[in-house]
Amino acid sequence: MKNFFKIHITTFILLSVTILSCNRADDEAPVFPEGSIESVNVWVQDSMKRYYYWADQMPVKPNYHLPVKDFFKSLLAPQDRFSFIVNTTDSSTYPRSVRNMYGFDYAVLQLANGEIATVIKLVLKNSPASNAGLERGMMIKKINGQTITPLNAEQLTLSITNKTILELTVGNWENGSIINDKNVTVYYGYSLEQPLMSKIFDQNGKKTGYLYIYDFPDGMTPILNQKFAQFKAEGVQELILDLRYNYGGSVSSAAALCSLMPSGITANSQFITYKGNKNGGEVKRTFSQQIAYDPNALDFNTLHNNSLNLNKVYILTSSSTASASEIVINNLKPYLQVIQVGDVTLGKDMAGFVVEDKRKPKKISWQMHPVIYKVFNANGEGGYNNGITPQIMVDEYDNLPLRPLGDSDEVLLSSVLNKIYSKSANKETSQTKMKVLFQSDSPFIQF
Repeated sequence: MKNFFKIHITTFILLSVTILSCNRADDEAPVFPEGSIESVNVWVQDSMKRYYYWADQMPVKPNYHLPVKDFFKSLLAPQDRFSFIVNTTDSSTYPRSVRNMYGFDYAVLQLANGEIATVIKLVLKNSPASNAGLERGMMIKKINGQTITPLNAEQLTLSITNKTILELTVGNWENGSIINDKNVTVYYGYSLEQPLMSKIFDQNGKKTGYLYIYDFPDGMTPILNQKFAQFKAEGVQELILDLRYNYGGSVSSAAALCSLMPSGITANSQFITYKGNKNGGEVKRTFSQQIAYDPNALDFNTLHNNSLNLNKVYILTSSSTASASEIVINNLKPYLQVIQVGDVTLGKDMAGFVVEDKRKPKKISWQMHPVIYKVFNANGEGGYNNGITPQIMVDEYDNLPLRPLGDSDEVLLSSVLNKIYSKSANKETSQTKMKVLFQSDSPFIQF
């Protein structure tokens, strides 16, 4: 499940929590034999009482006899879409998705004529999907021999995660139909770390930098610094960040990215405020402090030396833009103009850290990932649990086939380039309006 950690566990602030015992504040609570399911559930409850953002909404008398995963779910607030628990000795307890198992995602669309089309929207580099020859923009006709319909799309997607071999019938989109269809086999496997992709567009001497960032792992400050040093050396005047498929990651890496854009900030400028329950209280961190939570990160001053000193930035988003990538959008706003283009983001205005048993030897193998903080920018602005709405709404699927990311004629990117260079729209207009019925990453990032 190594790839799962890249996508999800890094969406939390990278701290470690040491819980040496299960000391209870409630002396009347039941005591169970060590090692029993009930004793594990007591540990889960105690930990959640201490850290969970909605601890005051937890049931007073939960059922300690439930399986651990079910017990954990019984503690969660109704509005909590993101907390989860895994058993580190049992891979079946980890959330699964098409993306983290096979390295691609797709969307099921309804065309204006009522027909259904399934388009591959993302293929990770060095993934099982890319090794099998899948590419962004290809159309899927069948999955494991079944034609995708609005009625079976979600169930079919969920069934994929219980398999290790995926049989697809795919083809290319041309003039409203699928041509050159072929059968492709994709095997379950690991996707390598995703590289940053950058380009520089130049028209009439005005240079625009484009940077696609798939996620925010710790340890990415050197490559961020390198990309912005190149942008600065080339005289880039405008910047487009593509975060449309970015689930999030390290808040420290997000802070590092933000330090490379605006002018007028210092190491001591406030970057973020975390607000927890009555135990967690409120924690404020400057740019320098947040970046330093990654022990291997370049420091603020080194990074800021390559700042583009911008007064605005364009950010491309979708419903898959989440967590640390939403923090980038929200927490840049006090320092420059953020022009968001695309679709409404997921709405993960919260963060947390891993809660696990650090005793040696470890007695409990379960690992919790609860919501612990709500997050706010330097102006105290947050509360985007329904997502962050773009100033410029653009449908990525407005014109098929989907073009490669970074292509100047790709729908979202071209809409920004047209705005920057004040051109009339020069991309083909869609002859059929698409309606998104289902996306393969929806169940995974909203479990």
